[in-house]
Order: sequence, then C-alpha cells, then structure tokens
Amino acid sequence: VEVLDLRTLLPMDDEAIVATVKKTNRVLIVHEDTRTGGVAGEITARINENAFEWLDAPILRVTAADVPLPYSPPLEDYVLPQTSDIVVGLRKLAAY
Repeated sequence: VEVLDLRTLLPMDDEAIVATVKKTNRVLIVHEDTRTGGVAGEITARINENAFEWLDAPILRVTAADVPLPYSPPLEDYVLPQTSDIVVGLRKLAAY
C-alpha cells in the first residue's frame, strides 16, 4: 500500500501518479468531493491515458455521495467517505 497525497490539483503531478501505479499496480482514489464531477474522474482518466498497461485491477473510487453536502455533523458522517469505506475499497482491490 502506498499513499500519494497530491499537493496540488493544477498542475497535477502526473509523473508521481504514474510512478505509484507502476509500483502498486492498483489504485484506490479517495476524496471528499462528490463522485460525479469530482477530481477522481480526472485522475482516473489520466491513469487510463498514461499508465493503463500497469493496472492489475480496475480503478476504484471512494467519494462523498452525490448529494448536496449537509451542515449537520451526523449527516456529514453519512455523506462523506468514512474509514470503513476506505477499508472496503482496499479489500476489494486486494482480492482482485
């Protein structure tokens, strides 16, 4: 497992992303934005364009639900990705 924390989204560090894919051969993208229109889709596209041949499994995304972000902390916990969601994603990749 390797964690790549992109410091900036523009310019995006494509070299670091490709290096991580070459090293791990699997990708789980986690962010707190919605699944639709979030940065995970852009990262996925760049991996498909630049590092597809190194993937051993589909790219998985753990994101917020596709709903407006609530201001209530209990509702935020329901909408935003939780540690358990990340664990489920990692287990899916490990089993692939």
